[in-house]
Amino acid sequence: MSVPRRIVRRPPVDTAGEWPAHWPEPLRRAHAARGSSGQDAAQPRLASLLPPTGMLGLDAAATLLRDAIAADRRIVVTADFDCDGATACAVAVRGLRMLGARHVDFAVPDRQVHGYGLTPALVATLEPLQPDLLVTVDHGIACHAGIAAAKARGWQVIVTDHHLPGPTLPAADAIVDPNQPGDDFPSKVLAGVGVLFYLLLTLRASLGVKADLASLLDLVAVGTVADMVPLDANNRALVGAGLRRLRAGQGCAGLNALAAVAKRNLATLTTADIGFAIGPRINAAGRLEDMRLGIECLLTDDAAQAHGFAEALHAINAERRGLQDEMLAAADAAMASVDTAATDAAEGFCLFDPDWHPGVIGLVASRIKEQRHRPVLAFAPSGNDDGMLRGSMRSIPGFHARDALALIDARHPGLIERFGGHAMAAGLSLAEPVLPGFRDAFADVLRGTLDPSVLHEHIDSDGELPHGALDIAHALALRDGGAWGQGYPEPQFDGEFEVLDWRVLGGKHLKLELGLEGRRLNAIHFSGWTGDAPPSPVRIAYRLQPDDYRGGDAIQLVVVHLQAAGPA
Repeated sequence: MSVPRRIVRRPPVDTAGEWPAHWPEPLRRAHAARGSSGQDAAQPRLASLLPPTGMLGLDAAATLLRDAIAADRRIVVTADFDCDGATACAVAVRGLRMLGARHVDFAVPDRQVHGYGLTPALVATLEPLQPDLLVTVDHGIACHAGIAAAKARGWQVIVTDHHLPGPTLPAADAIVDPNQPGDDFPSKVLAGVGVLFYLLLTLRASLGVKADLASLLDLVAVGTVADMVPLDANNRALVGAGLRRLRAGQGCAGLNALAAVAKRNLATLTTADIGFAIGPRINAAGRLEDMRLGIECLLTDDAAQAHGFAEALHAINAERRGLQDEMLAAADAAMASVDTAATDAAEGFCLFDPDWHPGVIGLVASRIKEQRHRPVLAFAPSGNDDGMLRGSMRSIPGFHARDALALIDARHPGLIERFGGHAMAAGLSLAEPVLPGFRDAFADVLRGTLDPSVLHEHIDSDGELPHGALDIAHALALRDGGAWGQGYPEPQFDGEFEVLDWRVLGGKHLKLELGLEGRRLNAIHFSGWTGDAPPSPVRIAYRLQPDDYRGGDAIQLVVVHLQAAGPA
């Protein structure tokens, strides 16, 4: 069962503003609907980047790093094991070396051995590196015990993070996190890699040296897009600059190699390519293997070595996809066994399977969330034979994932061992025997805080495209006309078409030939096969894209939702 969807057109917008003359009306309309009033707002440049002023802890952290560089001390960067953490680590290591640090190393926890973040177990393994200063990237704000263990060894600790803090902050020497209390930085949605980039900008100014930190923006763009933080104007400036570097062939060897193994053309690379092709291959290392492989891929400047790393990551990602498919089949079977009426009435789901892998539960939660449009928690054994479960939560707009876990923790102290995250995604650990109690507590929070109106899913549309706009010029303009992503979505439109022909591809995708005013248009609906023939006429929500497979002036409609034709 999937939640019924309906197409809803965005309200009409005023497209008056400072737009380039060659921009087609649908592109202007899409940007205006997302709050932009002209090209400068739609495509912000680096010159409009918010200054570091107001980001608490930047000056203190930069001073610690400046002193460490001057004294030739050993700096160790500790990273999270996802794409944001990997890119932030690579930016930190590359950037610190650019700025004069001679002894920079990195470490990343093993998901099953050390757990998440800077834990005491990870700290113990760092002793052979003899660090003088630890820099956490994309984690640390909740790592009280690990930071205390590092401080007990005489090491200094700088936390750089973007996750929401708990009621108390760890005892680090400096904390840089735009979401910490008292921080006045205007944008609270930087990814971890973005926070680290701001620290490097501040350090460069403190040192008074010249270093081309803009050369790191390809990595900043990839980490920002892959972490699915909202692309406000500041993040779009970072992503847009990084995307331009990648398209110009100026990206690091590792990202170029990852694009190649994913069969993506660098010259036309999009944020969607990052989100669906490059990011998952980096993430796969942290999910199933050792994220050091992903970070080494991003650090090497040797093209042949980068290609070897990328091929290995590609193979791990294929293994991850196979495991994911098995877990999703088990999740689908579990959901199918639930009474339909009870499923429809449920505010959310909490799933557990003793055979699931802890590295892939986030993907399971995402799939069920997409199918049911409900907050979903998926649990798996930690993999350490310690009786602990690891959980991953994915939520929907209107229900804050991390705040929900914080409320459970406040109501039932000790039930959750540790947790953290954002509005749309969170993670936690708890002992397996308390899972039934947690399920009850989660259900109570859903019933008490979830507004039922957010459970009705709709598909936003930028309206109809006129017949004459269904061409390659418009497809290219829409593809290349913005840094599209979370919070600033790629333009999509809707319309009614005749279904002239259709067939199933790969057992789950729907290939369509659609008719409109005498034209025949190719369309693809990924994972759109339901077992029933599509209706005709049909109303679809779709994205207009170049058809790279056929090339030339060919276009295709990428269907995101399909329903029987009817009123808009």
